[in-house]
Amino acid sequence: MAAPESDGSTVPSVGPLTGIRVVELGMWVAGPGAGGILADWGADVVKIEPPGGDPARSFGGMLGINDGTNPPFDLDNRSKRSIALDLSSEAGRQIVHDLLADADVFLTNIRLDALARVGFSSDELCARYPRLVYALVTGYGIDGPDANRRAYDIAAYWARSGIAHALTPPDGALPFQRGGMGDHTVAMTAAAMTSAALVHRERTGQGQLVTTSLLRQGAYTIGFDVNVALMWGYNIQLGNRATMRNPTINNYTAGDGRRFWIVGLEADRHWPPLARAVGHPEWLTDPKYATAAERGDHAEALIAELDEIFATKPLDEWAEIFEQDPEFIWSPVNSVNDLIVDPQFFAAGGVVTVPDENGGALMLATPADFYGTPAGPRFRPPRLGENSRAILAELGRSEDDVEALIESGIVTAS
Repeated sequence: MAAPESDGSTVPSVGPLTGIRVVELGMWVAGPGAGGILADWGADVVKIEPPGGDPARSFGGMLGINDGTNPPFDLDNRSKRSIALDLSSEAGRQIVHDLLADADVFLTNIRLDALARVGFSSDELCARYPRLVYALVTGYGIDGPDANRRAYDIAAYWARSGIAHALTPPDGALPFQRGGMGDHTVAMTAAAMTSAALVHRERTGQGQLVTTSLLRQGAYTIGFDVNVALMWGYNIQLGNRATMRNPTINNYTAGDGRRFWIVGLEADRHWPPLARAVGHPEWLTDPKYATAAERGDHAEALIAELDEIFATKPLDEWAEIFEQDPEFIWSPVNSVNDLIVDPQFFAAGGVVTVPDENGGALMLATPADFYGTPAGPRFRPPRLGENSRAILAELGRSEDDVEALIESGIVTAS
């Protein structure tokens, strides 16, 4: 199947993955998120949905908005084409095989036993389509007693991987993960592993199974902690801002209540810029602060004094002071509302316009840019089964055959 021209319901490709066909069988966020990235990078992603749709289509209602918009779903599914199939039927499964016959990638985050039940296990598909890259996102991996365990990212990525525990103060309440946080992280890994496997196939002609899991992604996210435990046998303790031994890596609050981080990773190099910024150059010759070790021994009192100093000016005034010294590294603690009006976020390409019938909608960009092969969203997310007829026509199905499939309920079309 050649990539189609755009008429508002089909999606032409631009970007480094132009000409790559991805068949996505996924739900919620982790798998579709990876497909969304690949679509932004130019792949033609055909999204296979059940007759009732990807359950992520319900996010809008779950968030209390029933006006037809769905920002979480839109982020992960723009620029795709949707075909809705009943995979419990042989005819529905055959349509998937017809799609795979000319596909480069099969992307899924469906559980292993469910894939096997419909004949879409990696063993079956990789044997049948040797050039196919089979990209699998799981909760806990493909081996072991929990390989088929049901998982959302808050379970496998956040809780079981150690992240939630690592971010919990002693005797404190467990922190809550933000929506889709682990899913979007693992989606980037899935997009990367898929691209690497495509490079390998270009060199050898051979496809392969590539996998990633929410559990592994979570562990890698706190890789400092995990590798220290593996190699040195101890746990890195959660920081307490009131007693941080290096006051040049800490968060503070300005006089207007706005918070900020100072990130002076090199204790001795970044101590003088801090002392100068707060108007205490004499601290540089004070024996209590002469070395990083001495500052650590007196950290609690030093941090308390810095708190008093920072409370004397609003953050905008401190920002002007901080910017005078190129060795002073800092950042405001933005809320999401701060972020979406931050001029640097826009300048860095953080927001894109996704074309639609009404001109376009502002959305979050995926975090990669290609300067030789510019990429980006090409059209709004598809409605459920919006492209079913067109995709079946591309597969050579006659109009009568397509209508019969729709009438039987094997295919859903909008």
